This record gives sequence, C-alpha cells and structure tokens, in this order.
Amino acid sequence: MTINRRDFLKTAAVTTGGSVFAASGIAATSAAGKTPKVELKISLQEGKAPGASLNEQFDFMEQHGVVGFEPGGGNLQNRVKEIKDALSGRNIKVSAICAGFKGFILAENEAVRREFFDTMKVIIAAAGEIGSTGVIMVPAFNSQKPCKPHTQDTRNFLVEQLRTLGDYAVTHNTTVILEPLNRGEAFYLRQVADAASICRDANHHGVRCMGDFWHMTHEETSDKGAFLSAGEYLQHVHIASRKCRSMPGEDGEADNYIDGFRGLKMLGYDKYVSFECGLQSKDRAATLIAALKLLRDQWKAAKS
Repeated sequence: MTINRRDFLKTAAVTTGGSVFAASGIAATSAAGKTPKVELKISLQEGKAPGASLNEQFDFMEQHGVVGFEPGGGNLQNRVKEIKDALSGRNIKVSAICAGFKGFILAENEAVRREFFDTMKVIIAAAGEIGSTGVIMVPAFNSQKPCKPHTQDTRNFLVEQLRTLGDYAVTHNTTVILEPLNRGEAFYLRQVADAASICRDANHHGVRCMGDFWHMTHEETSDKGAFLSAGEYLQHVHIASRKCRSMPGEDGEADNYIDGFRGLKMLGYDKYVSFECGLQSKDRAATLIAALKLLRDQWKAAKS
C-alpha cells in the first residue's frame, strides 16, 4: 500500500488525538463512536460588527447570535468600566484579549523583556476584571530583533518565563494564550502542536494556546490534526477567509473549515471561534451575516 506524506501526517495526527482523548477524559465517547455535543460559540473582534459604538455593535451581535467579544489589549485597563457597562445584561461575554503589549518575551535586551512583562501584566489584570478567557501573545515576530536564538536553551527560558506569567494570570482568573503564526510573520512558533508542547512543558493552568485558521492554512497539513494536537491546552481559535484574510466566505470555495470543526467537536471544544479578519465587500452587515451562516452550516456538517 502506498501513502503520501500528507495522508501519513493526517493519520498520525488522528492517532495522537486518541491519546488526547484519554488525557481529557473523553475516551469513552470517542470509543463509542460519538462526538461530544458542543455548540459553536462565535466571537467578533472589536470593529468587525457594524456600529459606531460598542452598544451598536453589541446590538447587532445579539441580534445575530454572536456570543463573544474580543477587544484589543492596548489601553484595556482604561476601558474596563466602558466594556463592563456595555456588556451588562447582554448575552455576550469577553472571549480572548488580542495582544496590545509592548516589547517581546524572547528579546535579548533585558529592558525590552521587562517592557513586555510590565505591559502584559497590566493587560492580564484588566482581562481578569472583564472575565476574559485569556490574553493572546506571540513570543517574537520576525521584525523583533535582536531575538534569542532558536535553541533548546531559548525554549527552556520561554517555558520558565511563561510559568511566571501563568502565576500572575491565575491570580487574576485568566490565562496567557500562545498564538502560532505563519512563517512570514514569525519563525519561532508556527504550528499548533509546537505551542501545545510548550504548554505541556510549562505544566501550568494559566498557560494555554490557540489555533488560527489563517495561519494554519500556510503551516498545517490538517486542520483537524492541528486542533487535536492541542488537546486540553486549546483556549481560543481565530478565523478568516483562507486566501485574503477577509470575512469567511469572501474567498469562495477556499473557505472550508469543516475539517477543523471536526477536530474541535472531537475535543469537545467549548470556547470561542473569533473573527480576526478584514473585509473586501462594502456591505459589512450583509457580508458578516453571510459569514455567520457559512460557519454555522459547516459546523453542522462537521462530523467525526
């Protein structure tokens, strides 16, 4: 029997997924051929819904069944009351916080690393106040230099630093979330399995990871395999169209997320799938409504 590399890696990912099931306590449902019943919880980054104010955006989101809101981390500490007031009485919660820190954790320069920790801690504290699932971070973008070399010592250093951040996050009832990017944006961390293995080695409830369909398009051989590799550490998901990083559906047939949705369902993933994307159309409302329908239809179609 012949098998190509992509098929082999998909098979390996599913096999790995079996161990994930055992670790996360859903081996019985997998063995019985059943998928844990989970709902698709859609989140939008700020500004993706039409509306000149948060309240107008939230009105639109509630009308169309969107239950998560992902604000940026910049100046978040000064927006806590604004966000809490706007969410009061609504069926919308804060999902993850999208970055917003300065500096970077793998900087050679200690002052740059200190700037990262100082600004990250302010965002984490604010995230906890508004009930966020975590603060998204990237160890280093390609443009951030000088950066520690890509070695085992650097990885060990990152794990130790993440434990320190995890301690702080847990005291504020939230987490830090590692985001793998595509190689055009970051060389150090590019695949979901890499992020999950760092979480495993950190062995800390406050350190988690995520997957982003846009980056996964360029770096993963299987969406399902990527999510299964994250297992219990998967805390957040980003989504966009797969060619132009626009609203899902704006790239036509390329925007197929069913394989990844299968993986999320197999994991019993109960957190958010959040829009991080641009817009090609001039009609934001209509395009977003169509995107929501597309994702819900594909979620329904996704079966293990």
